Amino acid sequence: MADADLTVRMAPSVGSLPAAEWDALAAGDPFLSHAFLTALEDSASVGPGTGWTPAPLVIEDAAGALRAALPAYAKGHSQGEYVFDHAWADAWERAGGSYYPKLQIAVPFTPATGPRLLLSNEAYAAPLLRAAETVCRRHGFSSAHATFIDPAQLPLFESAGWLARSDIQFHWINRGYASFDDFLGALASRKRKALRKERAAAQQGVTIRAFTGADIRPEHWDAFWLFYQDTGARKWGHPYLTREAFDLFGERMSERILLVLAFAEGRPIAGALNFIGADALYGRYWGCLVDKPFLHFELCYYQAIDAAIARGLARVEAGAQGGHKLARGYEPVRTWSMHYIADPGFRAAVADFLEREREGVAQDQFFLGERTPFKKG
Repeated sequence: MADADLTVRMAPSVGSLPAAEWDALAAGDPFLSHAFLTALEDSASVGPGTGWTPAPLVIEDAAGALRAALPAYAKGHSQGEYVFDHAWADAWERAGGSYYPKLQIAVPFTPATGPRLLLSNEAYAAPLLRAAETVCRRHGFSSAHATFIDPAQLPLFESAGWLARSDIQFHWINRGYASFDDFLGALASRKRKALRKERAAAQQGVTIRAFTGADIRPEHWDAFWLFYQDTGARKWGHPYLTREAFDLFGERMSERILLVLAFAEGRPIAGALNFIGADALYGRYWGCLVDKPFLHFELCYYQAIDAAIARGLARVEAGAQGGHKLARGYEPVRTWSMHYIADPGFRAAVADFLEREREGVAQDQFFLGERTPFKKG
């Protein structure tokens, strides 16, 4: 198709775009789905006053149909991203520049790997990235950042000259296990016994139930909202999502949600929220109202493994950070982001930093990989 037949523009929101056409580009990713992203918009979790202003970039053909898109946001801060650039912002501000606003190509508050270039054809990648760069130059944005990128898309960003950054998450990998006991059989004896003890202690005195689809009722969301608020207040200062966001998730995509709740004497005391992808289970939020040893590990990690095995999913992504996941069978995996820096001098300084940082991350991954609980040899 000739370039003259295409229109590249910034849409006011994902909600302003056709759901079926957007979802065809999102290729089954739950967090890139029209349902998830519009739930954030319609619940005011993003938008005015949040520092996350929807700014999706799209390519449309002559008939107005979507051919490609970037899930993008104009950012007035660096919260809710899980790829930390506060030091960059501080350095650029001290040098007399304005780091904010910037363009964030990401799913808000969601450190889950996925495509960031939503393409019907890879030929649309270059014009989309040029459009992101043009937005930065025209509107005085310091930079553009695409975070938690599917590694298969890295060459598309590299071809455009964007800078690569890496970090480490801990993912559980399904190597064809038939059951949780089958997975335990792959661990060293001492680690296997430790996990069994943790599960037994966590399950003592509680009933654990998993809900999906229509089985998730309003009272379950009411309970989980209390758990989420407690965790958010301790970790971030205030929760990123509004109460309405959870209702909208339930209304629009409940079949792609796995909500695990722990009950004591019939009352929910803790919970973990997961999203179900085509080949992965994504653990997103957890919270509790009591301090029960190992309950966090049970709800967030072991129940997720059970669910992934039962559904034949390839992996569990359990979110950002958390070295304690290593001892529970979650392995170190590189995650990637790509960055466009508008100012040439600032870009050179960031590029030098990233080269040294990537070397350190690679060493960390090797170190951690040698310390997984699996049998050696």
